[in-house]
Amino acid sequence: MFPIRDHNPSGRTPYVTYGLIVANIAIFFSYWSLFRDDRALSAFFYDWALIPALVTQGDGIPGLFTSMFLHGGLAHLAGNMLFLFIFGDNIEDELGHGRYLAFYLGCGVIAGLAHYLAAPLSPVPTVGASGAIAGVMGGYLLLFPKARVDIFIFLIIFFKILPVPAWILLAVWFALQLLGGFGAQGDGSGVAYWAHLGGFVAGMGMILPIWLRKGGPAYWSRNHGHPPHPAMRYDDTTRIPRIGRKR
Repeated sequence: MFPIRDHNPSGRTPYVTYGLIVANIAIFFSYWSLFRDDRALSAFFYDWALIPALVTQGDGIPGLFTSMFLHGGLAHLAGNMLFLFIFGDNIEDELGHGRYLAFYLGCGVIAGLAHYLAAPLSPVPTVGASGAIAGVMGGYLLLFPKARVDIFIFLIIFFKILPVPAWILLAVWFALQLLGGFGAQGDGSGVAYWAHLGGFVAGMGMILPIWLRKGGPAYWSRNHGHPPHPAMRYDDTTRIPRIGRKR
């Protein structure tokens, strides 16, 4: 299952989220031609990806930053940008454009450090925005656990679009990353599980002071775990957002 959209419009245009999506797409297609040449692509990733073994040697530290703007294929890019599009706007709305950008980049660097600590001698290049986006997801879980997210479920010939509270989707995603992280053998899994986990925890940690200033559990009670919108009220029985309806 994977998310395809949410029902939580933001109160301002998410310029940074859109800019990050455009930047990731533009950078990907700037080296798209290298996918026809494995040696050239490997050399490119050697220079710009996160390679833990190089960091251990004191080199490759810029890769903690540059790797979060690189992707290993179209499906990798599309999946990450979809998650960023769905969850990024509400976090940007809460933090403001500048703080959100700093938050995103900070989560990405911490995610890279988590991956490095999990396998400091790995020579495998790691790329992807998923660690930074995991941080956005962690912050979203803390602020908006009951926000409605549509997920697409496909089982052979059966498919369905089902709305679920965000906390269910994100908790399942986190559990899968945890299982993958402990179950992966060495660095051969091809998925940076610990980067995902590190980014997610970092996102929750950075958002925690904001959530507490808003009242902690009382903030959830006021908005029923949804992003607050001046024109939106919530049904006390169903906890489903209703436009223009009084409590």
